[in-house]
Amino acid sequence: MNKETTIVGVAALIIGFLLGALVGAKFMSGSVTPAGQQAMPQAGGAMVNPGQSAARIAELEQVVAKDPKNLQAWITLGNDYFDANQAQKAVQAYGKALAIDPNNANVLTDQGVMFRALGFFDRALANFEKANKLDPKHLQSLYNIGIVYAVDLKQPAKARATFEALLQKDQTSDLARQAREMLQQLPAAK
Repeated sequence: MNKETTIVGVAALIIGFLLGALVGAKFMSGSVTPAGQQAMPQAGGAMVNPGQSAARIAELEQVVAKDPKNLQAWITLGNDYFDANQAQKAVQAYGKALAIDPNNANVLTDQGVMFRALGFFDRALANFEKANKLDPKHLQSLYNIGIVYAVDLKQPAKARATFEALLQKDQTSDLARQAREMLQQLPAAK
């Protein structure tokens, strides 16, 4: 093998490694969703080192143990469990927050997403509907209602009505774009 062939081979290997790392990073960050899964926007959004996340969760668990009426600590703990894919613990933490503030549309919606992750679609739907009733401008809960009807309950007519209602309230947001995409994926109305 000559020197040029070796250099080209090493360069190809390095490029392949870098491309693989880039694709892997996109998948781990959630910007790529596994095929066939409909994503719902996440609670916290920021990627956290698993070690830092565990330490922060432990710290928040101590805070709520000492101060069980600390609404913000319960919400943050729920969000951290959400981000760590600990759905059952997130549901419980959000439940504690809702015991303090039962009319928090954001917490109801986040808990609903976790109910959905656990396969409790009726409970998820109830949370999303309550959040949207409390705050009719809460588009995230309305979008999530449509997702449950479309993906989980296989009720395309109700999903279509929900996504159309969202588009009547908003035409320009990212949720409006996602609602239009979901409408295109639904079977034609009969």
